[in-house]
Amino acid sequence: MISKEQERTEEKETGRLEAFSDGVFAVAITLLIFQIPIPHGGSLLKQLGGQWPFYTAYVVSFLTILIMWVNHHALFRLIHRTDHLFLILNGLLLMLITFVNYPTAVLAEYIEGSDGRIAAMLYSGTFIVIAVLYNLLWRYASGSHRLLSKRADPLLIATITRQYRFGPLFYVVTFLLAIINAPTSLAVNTLLALYWAFAGRAKSPKTEAGAR
Repeated sequence: MISKEQERTEEKETGRLEAFSDGVFAVAITLLIFQIPIPHGGSLLKQLGGQWPFYTAYVVSFLTILIMWVNHHALFRLIHRTDHLFLILNGLLLMLITFVNYPTAVLAEYIEGSDGRIAAMLYSGTFIVIAVLYNLLWRYASGSHRLLSKRADPLLIATITRQYRFGPLFYVVTFLLAIINAPTSLAVNTLLALYWAFAGRAKSPKTEAGAR
């Protein structure tokens, strides 16, 4: 039986890390809007229409970072403790999250040109590394229940591990598609963002009730 004092200790241990992480996600997702330039000269309507790559890249990146934040939040419903290596892994993940702004701007600028495929490869490659870091973060925390709540549901843990296992492979597909066609790669990245949005909804009633 876990005492209330033990529960408070577990929650307090990740509180600062969660607050810091939320702040980084908020900054990263806010900065995306600055990648859309203000049109100057000529027909405003025509220029606004011609900026479709910027709008598309913005929406895909916004949705992707949003889902990453949702999944990060979901992990911390199970993770109640931290250690030095875990803090480093989480920091590296946040570094890549803030980096997303750069490949988003590059993709929006070059997707219609001859270097569009390279830009799309940079974009998808960034998400491959992020997916790998998510796996490392989760596997380190969940290995032997190292940092998890003592009441974490084993079924939910297994479900998350199974879902995360395929994340890097999915983004490898978008990377390979980028070699062939940049818009197609971007479209598949959009579908992946939607997939993770629904995949992340899987919950365990037992964990919902008591793992916090």
